[in-house]
Amino acid sequence: MALAKPIRGIRLPPDNVPFILLGAGLLWFGWFGFNAGSALASGSLATVAFVSTNTATAAAALMWIILEWVLRGKPSAVGIATGAVAGLVGVTPACGFVTPIGALLIGAITSTACFFAVSLKAKLQFDDSLDTFPVHGVGGTVGAILTGVFATKAVNAAGGDGLLSGNPGQVVTQIIAVLITYVLAGVGTFIILKLLDVTIGLRVKPEAEQLGLDFAEHGEEAYAQDIDMA
Repeated sequence: MALAKPIRGIRLPPDNVPFILLGAGLLWFGWFGFNAGSALASGSLATVAFVSTNTATAAAALMWIILEWVLRGKPSAVGIATGAVAGLVGVTPACGFVTPIGALLIGAITSTACFFAVSLKAKLQFDDSLDTFPVHGVGGTVGAILTGVFATKAVNAAGGDGLLSGNPGQVVTQIIAVLITYVLAGVGTFIILKLLDVTIGLRVKPEAEQLGLDFAEHGEEAYAQDIDMA
């Protein structure tokens, strides 16, 4: 069987764009239960979290396709889905503490940061096929720090005021929390990866990757393709 030499680190085109949009829509809908449901009651705080989540996500999706349109000439369906996920991630730390305007700004800023992080990842050819760190890592970091900017006790008296409400120290607190999280996540991930590396390995052989794991591991394909048997 003739196999082309695999090129690792190169971004491959999405296999099924409609499914990407379906998945993003399911995430958007399910995230309401994640954020608003964290209030553990159907009340004003749950409403705040619900509205903030939707507002930030919509703003982030719109900002992503604007950036694509301006900088790349064409907006894309995958872009709007990626922007929406970035918005969901970014607003999660802040959803119960900010106004709708704050949520809108968090979504737009987070989407912009993630857009350029994804572009940088592609340029540097980091092996992150799902853009996990550029979207979730960067988005979570930016969203957590911006919580310290836009948070206000007028929304949630149990929280704290942020920079724009006269408390710049909250930004420092958020940054410290982010750094601690990075350390915990980094150490935990390193241990998990080492355990996987000495047991089943961290990735498949290049030939299996090129052929596709559906076929290499299970002998079947999710989407039938012509295979060169020469």
